[in-house]
Amino acid sequence: MLEQAERSGPAGDLTSPAGTGRRRGKASALRARLRRDWQLLLMVFPAIGLLLLFHYVPLLGNVIAFQEYSPYVGIGDSPWVGLANFQWLLMDESFWQATLNTLFITAFQLIFYFPVPIALAILLDSVASRRLRMLIQNIVYMPHFFSWVLVVTLFQQMFGGAGLLAQTLRANGYQGVDIMTNPDTFVMLVTAESVWKDAGWGMIIFLAALAAIDQNLYEASAVDGASRWRRLWHITLPGLRPVIILLLILRLGDALNVGFEQFFLQRDAVGRDAAEVLDTFVYWRTMLTGEWSYGAAAGLVKGLVGLILILVANKLAHRFGEQGIYKRS
Repeated sequence: MLEQAERSGPAGDLTSPAGTGRRRGKASALRARLRRDWQLLLMVFPAIGLLLLFHYVPLLGNVIAFQEYSPYVGIGDSPWVGLANFQWLLMDESFWQATLNTLFITAFQLIFYFPVPIALAILLDSVASRRLRMLIQNIVYMPHFFSWVLVVTLFQQMFGGAGLLAQTLRANGYQGVDIMTNPDTFVMLVTAESVWKDAGWGMIIFLAALAAIDQNLYEASAVDGASRWRRLWHITLPGLRPVIILLLILRLGDALNVGFEQFFLQRDAVGRDAAEVLDTFVYWRTMLTGEWSYGAAAGLVKGLVGLILILVANKLAHRFGEQGIYKRS
């Protein structure tokens, strides 16, 4: 019997009869799922192909960050320089200035912009009339479809040196102000532009999360005598907390990507020291000077910092009992 057990192998070994049976069972189950879901898989293939073509294949081009790349000779013939581009990048004062501006703008918008869609969703959800709610929702998220050129132009007409605010002040005997060219108020200006353009669009996600909250909880709390504020604090906000944490993690991961068009359009008006962010830095140092390897190195550093921020924020979400962007092992 001992010799027979040795020939059969342990029960968990795939080479044993039992292991072979389990392997065949998994293979048959996989084939059954493929036969059942082949239409869905076929529908997903174009999206997967686009993702591979436009997101993953271009990642191979990051190799130029370790080369002295020239488009005239190509990647294969460009000389390797190792980490020289990263050394030059870390010693570049303009890179650190752009990084500090980006982080400061991100932190400011996390405090004064991120809560706005949440507040709008809660306020709009409390509107009793469905028609009025839909009308307000359409008006609020309509600016999302405007280009940044139009948004900056509208703000210029309102807050520029010859804008509506300055003309109103002068008509009443006060000195006019030009907020659009003031570097000291630039952070507040771009935050106000982002709120006006995208807060309504971000509100849609929180409206969907509010619709998923069990309405029986509100009815039971109202019967127990809970006020509107207590229902907000103990039912609404806990119901929104998973979505809030998920979007906060994604925003932190995208912290170094505050945008390009918005800052590019206003960079000359307020100066480079106030409006230079990493996206515009890469443009001015790569597209206009031809330093492709330098720009690729800056992009890799930005991506690495974003990955670290996502991992740290996701770890904190696990500490608070939330799932985050992926499950805990």
